[in-house]
Amino acid sequence: MTHYLVDNPSPEGVAALPGLTLLEFGVDWCPHCQGAQPLLAQYLSAHPRLRHLAVEDGKGRRLGRLYGVKLWPSFILLRDGIEIGRAVRPQSLDDLEALLAGA
Repeated sequence: MTHYLVDNPSPEGVAALPGLTLLEFGVDWCPHCQGAQPLLAQYLSAHPRLRHLAVEDGKGRRLGRLYGVKLWPSFILLRDGIEIGRAVRPQSLDDLEALLAGA
C-alpha cells in the first residue's frame, strides 16, 4: 500500500487550503519515513481535525523543492497555506506537538 501521494498537489492548491494542514514529505521505501509512522498515527489521532497530506518527494518534485525539503520525513504545518512550523525526522511525539504550539 502506498502512503504517499504520487500525484503531488499543486503549490497553488496547497496555498489555498483553509485552516491547519500538515504536509508530510517522504517516500514509502525510506526507513526514516517508515519509522515515523507510529508517531504520526498517534499525533493525528490526538488531532483528528488536522488535515494531513502525505506527499511523495524526490528529484523533480516541485512541492518539496518549494518548501526546501532536504531530509525525509519532513513535516510542515500550514495555516491557511502559510508555513507556521516544521519538524524534520521527529524522534518523539513532543517533536510533532511542538508544531501546534505556535498555532
